[in-house]
Amino acid sequence: MAMGVSGRRRGMSAAINVTPMIDVLLVLLIIFMVVQQGLRKGIDAQVPPPRVPAAAPEQDPPAIVLEVLGSGRYAINRQPVGAEGLQSAVARTFAGRPRKVLFVKGGEGLTFGEVVAALDATRAAGVQVVGLVPRPGGV
Repeated sequence: MAMGVSGRRRGMSAAINVTPMIDVLLVLLIIFMVVQQGLRKGIDAQVPPPRVPAAAPEQDPPAIVLEVLGSGRYAINRQPVGAEGLQSAVARTFAGRPRKVLFVKGGEGLTFGEVVAALDATRAAGVQVVGLVPRPGGV
């Protein structure tokens, strides 16, 4: 509140002094503008290397599928494997591959523990990426 000393009116005036409020707003505006520049973040993107024309096109090896059949029976690309030899069979399969990607396909009526036991054995064999194959026709 400001005190008016003009003509007929004496005493308090209801006019608000706006200058300090504008100063504070300008300072806050400058602070937010400076802080905003520091908050900018970039997007991390992996850009593929440029393609070099090769003499022969390089083909990806076929996908490896582990079928969990239940009762300690498994199949790697339809080749039967027992529970005791699963880890060593997976390690042999991925020995010469640079990308260690495995797809797991579960049979009907399996328990969660049977599938997890298979996943643990594949992780112990060095598989880096595990994908689950959905059942045909949905859930």
